[in-house]
Amino acid sequence: MGECAWGAVLRVVVVQAAWALCAGQVRYSVPEEAKAGTVVGRVAQDVGLEAGEAEARRLRLVAQGRRASVEVSGASGALVVSSRLDREELCGKSAPCLLRLEVLVERPLRVFHVELEVTDINDNAPIFPAARKNISIAEFTTLPGSRFPLEGASDADIGVNAQLSYTLSPSEHFKVQEENSNSRTKSLFLVLTKPLDRETMAVHRLLLTASDGGRPSLTGTVELVISVLDANDNAPQFNQSVYNVHLPEDAIEGILVTRVNATDVDEGSNSHVKYEIDTVVPPSATNVFSIDANSGEIRLRGALDFESVTFYELNVKATDKGTPPLSGHCKVVLEVVDVNDNAPELWVTSLSVPVAEDASVGTVVALLSVSDRDSGANGRVRCWVWPSGPFGLEATFSGSYSLVLREALDRERVSEYEVEVRAEDGGSPSLRGRLGVRVPVSDVNDNAPAFAQAVYTVLARENNAAGAELARVWARDPDEAGNGRVRYSLWEGSAGGVSGSWWSGAAALDYEEVQVLQFEVRAVDAGEPALSGNATVQVFVVDENDNAPALLPAAGGGAEAEPRGKSALFRVGLYSGEVSTARALEEADGPRQRLVIVVRDHGEPARSATATLSVSLVEGGEAALAAAAGSSSLLPRSAAGGDSGSAAAAAAATTNVWLVVAICGVSSLFLLAVVLYGASRWAPRAAVLSGPGPTTLVCASEVGSWSYSQRQSRSLCVAEGAAKSDLMVFSPNFPPPPGAAAKDTQPEPPALLDTHQNRAFVI
Repeated sequence: MGECAWGAVLRVVVVQAAWALCAGQVRYSVPEEAKAGTVVGRVAQDVGLEAGEAEARRLRLVAQGRRASVEVSGASGALVVSSRLDREELCGKSAPCLLRLEVLVERPLRVFHVELEVTDINDNAPIFPAARKNISIAEFTTLPGSRFPLEGASDADIGVNAQLSYTLSPSEHFKVQEENSNSRTKSLFLVLTKPLDRETMAVHRLLLTASDGGRPSLTGTVELVISVLDANDNAPQFNQSVYNVHLPEDAIEGILVTRVNATDVDEGSNSHVKYEIDTVVPPSATNVFSIDANSGEIRLRGALDFESVTFYELNVKATDKGTPPLSGHCKVVLEVVDVNDNAPELWVTSLSVPVAEDASVGTVVALLSVSDRDSGANGRVRCWVWPSGPFGLEATFSGSYSLVLREALDRERVSEYEVEVRAEDGGSPSLRGRLGVRVPVSDVNDNAPAFAQAVYTVLARENNAAGAELARVWARDPDEAGNGRVRYSLWEGSAGGVSGSWWSGAAALDYEEVQVLQFEVRAVDAGEPALSGNATVQVFVVDENDNAPALLPAAGGGAEAEPRGKSALFRVGLYSGEVSTARALEEADGPRQRLVIVVRDHGEPARSATATLSVSLVEGGEAALAAAAGSSSLLPRSAAGGDSGSAAAAAAATTNVWLVVAICGVSSLFLLAVVLYGASRWAPRAAVLSGPGPTTLVCASEVGSWSYSQRQSRSLCVAEGAAKSDLMVFSPNFPPPPGAAAKDTQPEPPALLDTHQNRAFVI
């Protein structure tokens, strides 16, 4: 078609339509065969975008179910032709030819529905089924006015462009006649206007021309070859010219479509009729039907499909056996009845995932389209989401839905949804279609780290190595990635880290300095903004035997032990530390004795201290004076410088007095030790040490019960430094840690229990 013709068509086509007031729909039209680049409409302007917003807001076109021949220009936002538009290929004989398009605008996401009407141009000429048509007509016996059916031409165009008119080349014997019948197409006949004479002209060759109503008009031709025959002058005649049949599209093969009947008034072989299907419209359905040549029964040989072909037209010919044979014709029009044999089809046109778990109700997750190729109630579709959950459907346009959020999401409860959209048509029985949509949920920082317990109780031995691990705590954050990545810190004391392990500082723990450490641990996630949780850690320091016994200048009374080894002359009290003679001194024992005294505790391992005691032997008078003066050495056995006998007697008397006093004192101390030992065995430990008094509770946990008292304790043994003023008692719920059990299970000596350690004096 020339440039002038294109210009004329484009000038009369309305390229842009106004908004439909209720539906929010834009409609454009474009002639078929428009050149690539032809502007169909200003989509960006029609959907309300400002100049220059089309590309920024990602205006794009989504075709529904078929390849689109138009596209949206990213820069200008105009709808332009991108490839060849052939109305006949897109819509066939359907009118009007509408393409339903969806225009998406993102940021934010919106959808607009566009209908593009492809208008017809006269680009298809009429076409006859065959280039030649043979017709036989008997001479003389065929009367003027006799009609011979012709198969008309077909035009793929629609409307005026498909309105056909016929002309016949000049002839004195024939003319063409068109007749409207109750079928969908006109009937075309070749009419005899004058009797034929075979001897004058045996064959007539005529040209039948079909012209459409386009401007300019296009034509198609068929050659009619008419053979003039003799004799048999009566053609078979059908009892009706048109047979109308309705057949469902699911009819099985072999079913009887209809039975045609033709009669011939001739006699003999000239009246015997043979049936055949002359032509079928559309031509592709030639093998769909068959006819019995003798009975005229037409049966179905192939499958019917209402969605492909809605009606068939069969031209049936009945031919007698005369010489020459004559034929009669009828038409069978078969309308296909739709059945519900197509399930609804669904597809996703746009998907916005993942969805943040704090997304607001009403957020559009996806845009869906649904279609059903059936018609009427069979093609009406309803959709829903299964199973019912946080998502629902909202109808946006005929055949289009939005998948929207209807409930709040929680990624920690459900991190991903498998949404199934189901569709059901209105047929009986109804058919269903389904579409699965995977919707992952993205995380937001909505959970603070939480510790497994509010208070952690830890036992730690004193003198631990610097940097040794004290405790390990763990806080759970159900968020993911950075929102669930937890770092730990102390509000006071040593530092922690990502692992939740806590180490001691540079200095080792010392039970004698501190028995309980308490600090707060804080867990902070890496979210934005960050969330945190707290826990309390209590560290109880377990005592170890790390202090050796220390000697004091004086000792209390107690039971005595027999001397061992070379010291058989002296003995020392096992728990009192009192050194005494084991027998009477003799001159042969020598004037000076040197004693080494070992003091050892009951720890694991045991620790000890030693002391050296020098003893000088003197006369008895000097010993008494030394004892009176508090000396640590024995007095000599005789006075120096020649004292009188009375003085010796007085000294002996004094010595006897002090011996009696010493014996009484030692006996009293021994009795007191026995009483205290009995009390320590039969009375509560705290009562023996310090008498009744209240106990302050520090903590109780599954590892045991701790109590702490500030009562003044009285030490009954000799030790270096002042006695401790605290008492720590631990009553475990399970066996004590290694080291402590051995210490606790050893028998305690009577009246010699110290707050922190047990000590004994051994020579």
